[in-house]
Amino acid sequence: MDRRSPNRKSRRRHAIAWVCILTAATRALACDSATATALATSEEIKAFFDAQDRQVVTFVGYSGTGYENPSALLEIAAKILARFDPSNTIVNIGATPDGIGAVYELAKAGGFVTTGIVSTQAMRYDAPLSPCVDRVFYVQDETWGGFIDDGHRLSPTSSAMLDNSDLVVGIGGGEVARDELTAAMRSGKETRYIAADMNHRKATEKAREKGLAAPDSFAGAAAEVSLHSPGLD
Repeated sequence: MDRRSPNRKSRRRHAIAWVCILTAATRALACDSATATALATSEEIKAFFDAQDRQVVTFVGYSGTGYENPSALLEIAAKILARFDPSNTIVNIGATPDGIGAVYELAKAGGFVTTGIVSTQAMRYDAPLSPCVDRVFYVQDETWGGFIDDGHRLSPTSSAMLDNSDLVVGIGGGEVARDELTAAMRSGKETRYIAADMNHRKATEKAREKGLAAPDSFAGAAAEVSLHSPGLD
């Protein structure tokens, strides 16, 4: 069953509401609810989502590298979220607040339940969680995500992310986002990709720290999927 808003008038009302959400006052929203965390397998995550009886919209994109235009990121995310009813939709991301994690605040302002699926590497390195994520699932993983081995098998974290998503939306993104979007399309899962530059300064600094030349493109590795995935229509 398709739980999304069925008509143009409904979508327009949602869109108008999201314009209000993007005002400075609402974007300053402080999320102060406690975040529930658990170490979980993909099957246990599925059991949780099944019990909620809501569709899961997952956002992937840049993390620590951030976005060159954070306001544009939120505007894009708002257009996407306006298509869904918060009463039957969960917004899922990678648990941390950086980069694409900024969408958590927007989702909470719109009344969505929010979840995160992230590698246990985040626990190992004490990565902060977004204050706007309701529930975080840590997946036992020796990597941060993406393809492993032959380039066709996903890491446990990325597998759990895709197995438990109804729609995967990429807004820019690096290697992990590229791999997850690629795998989602291979499996026939509904996928969207919208181009966005990573933060130029941060990307240049990271390259310098690794002794590499400055990037000649800031489009991110996920841009490789753009010819195969529909954008925001």
